[in-house]
Amino acid sequence: MSTHTLHDRIAGSLLLAGMGDALGAPTEQWSMAEILAAHGGLVAGFVTPTVDTFAGANAGKRAEVTDDASQMYYLARALVRGGGRLDAAGWVACLLDWADTSPKAGFMGPSTVGIVAALRAGTDPALVGVIGQSRRKMTTIGTTNGAAMRVAPAGLVHPGDLDAACAQALVTCLPSHDTDVAIAAACAIAAGTARTLVTDDIADVITACIEGGRQGAALAARHARVGPGPRFQARLDLALEIAARATDDLTFLEALDAQVGASVLAAESVPAAIAILAYAKGDPLRTIALSATIGNDTDSIATMAGALAGALRGASALPAGLTAEFRAVNAVDYDLDALAAELAAIAQRRLAA
Repeated sequence: MSTHTLHDRIAGSLLLAGMGDALGAPTEQWSMAEILAAHGGLVAGFVTPTVDTFAGANAGKRAEVTDDASQMYYLARALVRGGGRLDAAGWVACLLDWADTSPKAGFMGPSTVGIVAALRAGTDPALVGVIGQSRRKMTTIGTTNGAAMRVAPAGLVHPGDLDAACAQALVTCLPSHDTDVAIAAACAIAAGTARTLVTDDIADVITACIEGGRQGAALAARHARVGPGPRFQARLDLALEIAARATDDLTFLEALDAQVGASVLAAESVPAAIAILAYAKGDPLRTIALSATIGNDTDSIATMAGALAGALRGASALPAGLTAEFRAVNAVDYDLDALAAELAAIAQRRLAA
């Protein structure tokens, strides 16, 4: 694959993830019925977030990213600085850098906020969320989608290499998302993203997401916690079954929301994102529009699905008007063309090797 093609696909991933984040931010926490009534159908354009959304409450602007894509971009920068590799210390430094310098740190999710506080205070992050004086953590700790929403760069620097993408994804899950469900979800996105750089087949990408989820669960069994609750793989299988039998957009989204869920939990929103990608056949605009319309954690779902669709189809396939508006709003904070070029150089070296 040429460097030009790699750059186009990596730029597509960075751009569409951010565009999905910005498209979904004004509908986050809303129900699908509220979204459809406000937009007259699928969400197809940027609007200013209202005060009853996290973006609106944090003075977010129209077409502006939130914590989802901004964490993804910080991770991408850290991988570039490390020549495509990031160890545990490097990841903690990246996370704290984001928390200290990003204007979007105010959006910090529930699994990340406690860990960042512990790291800043110099206390043991393994004690965050424990029950009493024990070492057992509450089952609600570390089960959200924060690791999966930012993890796509772990795949972008490992084109076609699912094992390496999952190994890097594991590093970015710890210490904040140290559960089998969160790690399986993050590895599914990382593996799917890695595969998008070497194929044009959406089915191939979905297969990679499934394999990544399996690898993530196996990695978690050795390195993290396996607690009670829904298994990522079971929810992903169900989500993909819903996508396969769906005949229209609204019936699909309603079934996905009702049976799988679209919340901040990794067992819900990550399978939903992959199922939306499959149902939309990787079409960039449809992927993020459906994601922004399902309701609940719309910005995270659209970020993850957008990262995959953008990498599969490339920046040249993105909707021109939305892309131009997104670039204009976010260019001051993120030079995505330069970042894509640096990631593409790493990816090309690994392909050549």
